Amino acid sequence: MGKNYIIGLIFAAITLSSCDVLTQIPKVNLKENLNTILPPVAPALSNEEVISGLKEALNVGIKNASSLTSITDGFLKNEAIRLPFPPDAIKVKEKALNLGLTGQVDKFETTLNRAAEEATKEALPIFINAIKNMSVQDGFAILKGGEGAATKFLKDQTSSALYTAFLPKVKEATAKVKLTEYWNPILTKYNTAATLTGGEKINPDLDAFITQKAIEGLFHMIAIEENKIRVDPLARVSDLLAKVFGSLNK
Repeated sequence: MGKNYIIGLIFAAITLSSCDVLTQIPKVNLKENLNTILPPVAPALSNEEVISGLKEALNVGIKNASSLTSITDGFLKNEAIRLPFPPDAIKVKEKALNLGLTGQVDKFETTLNRAAEEATKEALPIFINAIKNMSVQDGFAILKGGEGAATKFLKDQTSSALYTAFLPKVKEATAKVKLTEYWNPILTKYNTAATLTGGEKINPDLDAFITQKAIEGLFHMIAIEENKIRVDPLARVSDLLAKVFGSLNK
């Protein structure tokens, strides 16, 4: 046997061995592996899903906010929205406290908040009407607008109507809770002292003050409810809300 014959045998043995190794390698399903590495892409949201999802989110928000503000102590015991003594009349409060009218001041501030709680019961129909008229453009602007976008939409659409609806209810409520029973003695004592000392008499519009503060407090609570839905999956109480707002996290 020559040298070339021996080399040929060695080469043949190596080739056969390589083939055995290759046959032992499992077949790879490229499609399956790509699906494992690259998760399937979620289908884009349709216009109908966006609008329906936003309307549902707003309905959840306004109902929660309205129920929280329109109950007894909804304003009074919530420091974030509690109506304070009117800023225009803060000197009246200071004078009243100096005259020993602490009890009347406290009762007066309580009645301010009771009137706001009563007025916010009128909000839901106004909000619902605005939500019904939401356009596709409104929906996408709210969805992509970030924190507070839905609340801003409602403010723009309803503030004027809310004021018109709230003001007569505030007037009824202030009469119902006898606001003037606590306010007039305080104001009278202040204005009497002002007359004697050459100071300026005051008579702030309490109904307008309560109405505006009630609206501001209501929108504050709506903004909180909106943000919950945006950031907390547990606040998305339906599959549609989960799908629409979950798309923002992708």
